[in-house]
Amino acid sequence: MTTTTENSPNEQKAGIGEYLVRHLREYGLLFALIAIMAFFQIATNGTLLKPVNVTNLLLQNSYIVIMALGMLIVIVAGHIDLSVGSVMGFVGALAAVMIVELDQPTWITIATCIAAGALIGAAQGYWVAYWGIPSFIVTLAGMLVFRGASLWLLEGQSLGPFPREFQMMANGFVPDIFPAGFGESVAKLLGERRVNMLALVTGVSAACAIFWLELKKRAQNRVYGMDTEPTAFFWARVGIISFALVFILFKLSTFRGLPNVLITMGVLTILYAFFTERTVTGRRIYALGGNIKAAKLSGVKTARLTFLAFVNMGVLAAIAGMVFAARLNSATPKAGFALELDVIAAVFIGGASMSGGVGKIVGAVVGAFLMGVLNNGMSILGIGIDYQQMIKGLVLLAAVIFDVYNKQKS
Repeated sequence: MTTTTENSPNEQKAGIGEYLVRHLREYGLLFALIAIMAFFQIATNGTLLKPVNVTNLLLQNSYIVIMALGMLIVIVAGHIDLSVGSVMGFVGALAAVMIVELDQPTWITIATCIAAGALIGAAQGYWVAYWGIPSFIVTLAGMLVFRGASLWLLEGQSLGPFPREFQMMANGFVPDIFPAGFGESVAKLLGERRVNMLALVTGVSAACAIFWLELKKRAQNRVYGMDTEPTAFFWARVGIISFALVFILFKLSTFRGLPNVLITMGVLTILYAFFTERTVTGRRIYALGGNIKAAKLSGVKTARLTFLAFVNMGVLAAIAGMVFAARLNSATPKAGFALELDVIAAVFIGGASMSGGVGKIVGAVVGAFLMGVLNNGMSILGIGIDYQQMIKGLVLLAAVIFDVYNKQKS
């Protein structure tokens, strides 16, 4: 199938400006992230995008991104989960007790913790799905229960350290598979002290894959007569995304390479994006959140989908809890405190609707990193935690106002 780059009559009539107005929810977040990163890069005199800080950004926000994937599905289904921070802390505490006190193998601990997260999600999802109790109430109770359970399990004290194989979940890096001499030659060519070729090749490969997939999607849209982007905007968007990927992976390549947790985040993001956009079950979750009565009349098993959404959230909270504990190299009674607010904020800032039925996985990931860049940039500038919380709250409020405005306009 050949791909054309000529504008259709509809595109010529609409223009970039009108197209952006109609798709402001979809692309506004991308522009906001670019603007915020550019501002902090200038304000911090280049510190924000130094290789070590880029690596720290990924490590510090990994557990937020992981939980945001599950939270998006819960919110798209028309519910909310206030317990994820407490569940995360509880699972981290469980992992510490099993490894440090009970001397259990790492793989048994990981399997047990994931099973515990699934059971917690199932317990909360059962009351929401089959008894009709509002998710706000159920998960608020869960937040209190598992915060107390963490204190009880750890007896109010921190517990650690973890063995190296467990720490590798959050602090490890993927070994470079390319010969050392090859990396040294490329480093000299680029004027760097060292270059991890695996990270660099991964960035270029990912950019090429996105470029090809976008071209393929655009060609398919034309065949089916679907609305397509103006040509100039299409090339600009794909170019910015591809450049950003190569740039970030290049920064990582000049430090320590690919963090293990980045691979985890990348694989989960791809899987959940495929699930929500390309599977029948994923589409039914959107139908459930958009109009539950219509979904029931269409034969969708709404109670089962709601139940599974909370089970999935519990599993991802468990994974995030282990990543968080591994990064700190200890479990603390206050682990995950108020993190549910950051996760929920990331999803709403990423374009999810308060009423359900709207939202994308990529948007949730970008929203999580936008919050991460805000936190990191303000910390580098020495802005106090009081002002940081107020600014984050205003950003969240702006995102919700934007959502309400779009709905009223449409």
